[in-house]
Amino acid sequence: MRSDPQGSGTRGPDRAASAAGSGPSVSSARTTAPAGAADLAAARDTLLSGGPRSRRLDTVALRHALVDLHEFWLTTKGSELGIKREGGFAIVAVGGLGRREMLPYSDLDLILLHDDMAPSVVSKVADELWYPLWDAHIKLDHSVRTVPQALQVFSSDLTAALGMLEARHIAGDAQLSNLLIGGVRRQWRTGIRSRFDELIETTEVRWQRSGQIAHRAEPDLKSGRGGLRDVQLLNALSVAQLTDGMPGLGPDVPGGGLAAAHRRLLDVRTELHRVAGRSRDQLRAQDADEIAAALRIGDRFDLARVLTESARTISYSVDVGLRTAANSLPRKGLSRLRRGPVRRPLDEGVVEHGGEVALARDAHPRRDPGLITRVAAAAAQAGLPVSAATLTRLADHAPELREPWPREALDDFLVLLGSGRRAVDVIESLDRTGLWGRLLPEWGAVRDLPPRDAVHTWTVDRHLVETAVYASELTTRVSRPDLLVLGALLHDIGKGRGGDHSVVGAELALQIGRRMGLWPSDLALLTSMVRHHLLLPHTATRRDLDDPETVAAVVGALDGDPVLLDLLHALAEADSQATGPGVWGDWKASLIRELVRRCRMMMAGDELPAPDPIDPALANLAEDGALHVALEPREDGRSFSATFVAPDERGVLSDEAGVLSLHGLRVLSASIGSHAGSTVNSFVVAPRFGSPPEAALLRQELVRARSGDLDLLGALEAKDRAERESRLPERTARAVPVSAALAPPRIIWFEGSESDQVVLEIRSEDRIGLLCRLADVFERVGADVRWARVSTLGSTVIDSFCVDLAGAHTRVSREHLEKELLSVLPAPEPPAPVDRA
Repeated sequence: MRSDPQGSGTRGPDRAASAAGSGPSVSSARTTAPAGAADLAAARDTLLSGGPRSRRLDTVALRHALVDLHEFWLTTKGSELGIKREGGFAIVAVGGLGRREMLPYSDLDLILLHDDMAPSVVSKVADELWYPLWDAHIKLDHSVRTVPQALQVFSSDLTAALGMLEARHIAGDAQLSNLLIGGVRRQWRTGIRSRFDELIETTEVRWQRSGQIAHRAEPDLKSGRGGLRDVQLLNALSVAQLTDGMPGLGPDVPGGGLAAAHRRLLDVRTELHRVAGRSRDQLRAQDADEIAAALRIGDRFDLARVLTESARTISYSVDVGLRTAANSLPRKGLSRLRRGPVRRPLDEGVVEHGGEVALARDAHPRRDPGLITRVAAAAAQAGLPVSAATLTRLADHAPELREPWPREALDDFLVLLGSGRRAVDVIESLDRTGLWGRLLPEWGAVRDLPPRDAVHTWTVDRHLVETAVYASELTTRVSRPDLLVLGALLHDIGKGRGGDHSVVGAELALQIGRRMGLWPSDLALLTSMVRHHLLLPHTATRRDLDDPETVAAVVGALDGDPVLLDLLHALAEADSQATGPGVWGDWKASLIRELVRRCRMMMAGDELPAPDPIDPALANLAEDGALHVALEPREDGRSFSATFVAPDERGVLSDEAGVLSLHGLRVLSASIGSHAGSTVNSFVVAPRFGSPPEAALLRQELVRARSGDLDLLGALEAKDRAERESRLPERTARAVPVSAALAPPRIIWFEGSESDQVVLEIRSEDRIGLLCRLADVFERVGADVRWARVSTLGSTVIDSFCVDLAGAHTRVSREHLEKELLSVLPAPEPPAPVDRA
């Protein structure tokens, strides 16, 4: 028997089809439907590629046409095989055809049901149904079963059970199909209590494996959190009668609600199939622009925003659905005889009920405009979710807050922001149900807005919430914690509108603050926080802190306000922590802390201290012209201070940095000085592996490098190549350039405090000996490095150099210097041409 009556399945090979062109109309899918499976495959390809006189179908019409095409072929073929209304056979569709969501290259998932027919008869019908499809290279998942056999599989295999819940009769004995469809639904409803834990566990494993669509550069549209599988999960909960839809997710909420989010994901996945020419669930970055253009969304950033919005809507719906389902499950044992959950008061008109925050029986949303913020604050403080019914009731009946807000409403809003991590889910639930946008209408421009910089982990709106979370941990460091968390929430509110987001954001913050009823003095502080939220980090990492003009410029920008200075200091830390891993570290923290210290002294009227004097012992060595190398541990126990005193000669900085790198020491920061004709250069370094080398070895290697006996650049190049090749499979290691990077380097220019001085900020992926190479370039072109700030953030470096161009400060000299610097920075390889044949 060539078809396994117990249901073994197989898949046919992929068939490629062009994504260009136009396709036939929906109605023609049935009228031209073929009798042979080869003609079925050809008709499907015609739908995808289009004919000379027909238009290209949109994604919705294409799915409908594919459903019509496959259904008509199956009913026609079934009729040829004698599969009739009362013939003891039925063809049942599951998967995409069962849901009427047939995608261009989806598997055809079918069950051939029979009424305990003779094996020879079943074998003949199955072979004549399956083999034409396989021969035509149509991917097929199949099974041949009786109704009792199918129900046995349903009861033992959760994955199969979820698929059978979407079963739909296609051809043959409808009564037989109804026995299966009705049976699986009854078993699902009666057995859900025993299978619910397994359902949760399976879902969480899938999420862990596939990640969140909203926060992945190349998301899995089918299995990722917030994807199409989650919509099927919601359907399964509804079939089990544990939920009755998704309250609060109607067409008026951001993005249009659950149904619209589901349709958008289907549209993107449909177009992904067309572009890839095969079945694909993961949206690749190189396909994003083409798919966005085909769907008339815009570019890849617009597509990312659409996907994020849809995935977050679905993800929130799943959270609500699972919580509702868990509360709806019958209680076990004696607990069934106990009274229902107790309602515990949390605030005026707000109670805890069944592990959720709900409205009290005497609450009146229509007459209580502050109820939204009060519910949110109570939920965040209690660490509980807001019930879906409560969110729906508030969305339907709560009036708009009058302007200015009542003081109680503002206080509750600030309590919400100050609740730390517990505020995240509360804000997300308010946002997904339209309530957050009612409080902050300006939020719409940043909602689901993808970041333009790869260092950012979150969408812009989530980054603002995360910044407020981190700021809530710093409130004891400032005199105005209320303005700190509010400024953290609004610091990037100007993004997505064009222009300088700090300037635009300050205007919006003024508008929001007035609506909230802030005092004029507080409004001034809030708008200044948003306007200058980048001032401290940019100044500390790009300017010379020993220059009095640097500190004076910051003090002038802040009008000498020490309260604003402290707020910006805390905001800079919270903003960096909320950006992504590695953005905030000891180096950046120490620079900003030193800048704030000096600004505070100037604001107090004290004189700025002079640059720290060179240690007298080192000064004596410099005066003697001696070569001295020291390596000492720092207080953190992880890094070391490396100090070099050497004659001030060309190339010494490059050689010192090269020796450190050659011996496995990563340069985290550098301070360059001179005295009595000698350089006194200090580095903060950390070993890549193990313990650092002895200072005597570093001195010996520096002597060899200065004498020409050690080719530092050549040795570093060989080490760099060996390290990169060790990370690659043996067969491809020689084909990959050692300087290949994932992101292109960037050089940003700023004017220095003197006419011949410029400040360069270099952003690049790290490579062994990068500082040595950069210093070598500066020395080769005759640019004197006055000071340097070096930062290593994970695999990325952000290095700032103040250089004196020695009278050659021209456009040509800048272009020449930038070209030489780019030649030593790692750059991405150009993409290989894609063959879609």
